Amino acid sequence: MKAYVVGGAVRDELLGIPVADRDWVVVGATPEEMAAAGFRPVGSDFPVFLHPRTREEYALARTERKSGRGYKGFTVHAAPDVTLEQDLARRDLTINAMARDDSGALIDPFGGARDLKDGVLRHVSGAFAEDPVRILRVARFAARYAFRIADETLALMRRMVDSDEAEHLVPERVWQEFAKGLLEPHPERMFEALEDCGLRARLLPEIKSVPRGFAGPLAVRFALLCWPLEESEVQALCDRLRAPNAERELALAACRCRDAIVAAHAASPAGLLELLKRADAFRRPERFGELLAVARLADRGVDTKPIESALAAAQAVDAGAIARGAPNAQQIPARLDAARERAIAAALGG
Repeated sequence: MKAYVVGGAVRDELLGIPVADRDWVVVGATPEEMAAAGFRPVGSDFPVFLHPRTREEYALARTERKSGRGYKGFTVHAAPDVTLEQDLARRDLTINAMARDDSGALIDPFGGARDLKDGVLRHVSGAFAEDPVRILRVARFAARYAFRIADETLALMRRMVDSDEAEHLVPERVWQEFAKGLLEPHPERMFEALEDCGLRARLLPEIKSVPRGFAGPLAVRFALLCWPLEESEVQALCDRLRAPNAERELALAACRCRDAIVAAHAASPAGLLELLKRADAFRRPERFGELLAVARLADRGVDTKPIESALAAAQAVDAGAIARGAPNAQQIPARLDAARERAIAAALGG
């Protein structure tokens, strides 16, 4: 039984990036031997174990054989006779198919170190085409490192898109990879990769242009991408990607409030109050702050200071006192709106 550090930990170490987590492959062991050594089994699809002290993942060396459609259509074989090279051969990219042994020696049967040095994303073998999620992974790694995609890999990705295999992408896996790509240092490179292989038009038909200068948390970045779209387009995109509620809500708020935010510098106190109400700024001020961040990223000419001043003034109005002074409950909303309008007008010098 012998264990090797594999994958991302080796790649990042060669890049000089601090390694936070390490994954291991174990060659020559059975599940029973791992359990006897104190490892705790956690894998459901194939044998994976947690080290009793470090809690790092140790997977038995395995091979995979295509047996159906999509990323779950594989038969896994894990046994003591599976070699390290066989395990590495099933991986997606050469830069992820390297290992180190217990002496620190690099094991690189597919030239991953060379591709890492040259800044190239290259598939390991033809088995790459068996899992359509790997198209998205390549695009995500392009967004992380700004590496170029090898010509033969891009050609393979195009063939996958043109075949039925790419139609079996699972929305949850798509969102997982897409969201990671949006958070990488060069998100625009992800869209370039998807465009070059033909998947952008099928997966993201609403996205005609990609902004520069992504920043902030995931919800802000996704809303920035959706900023120019109509509400129906945002709805369709979110449904197709199965976007989580936080990202969906901010993207929809952006398209619904976009025109009012852009024109806020010339808005009346009543108009500013209407914007605050439409954006649910009083109940969800943190999300409203994200909405304004999206606006500033999307349009450098947008001045959100009048909106922020309007919100601060309106929030300072004592809603409880107004409610207590109203003759009946029906008059409270109108009185509160009037008081907030006056406060906004005073804050803006009107």
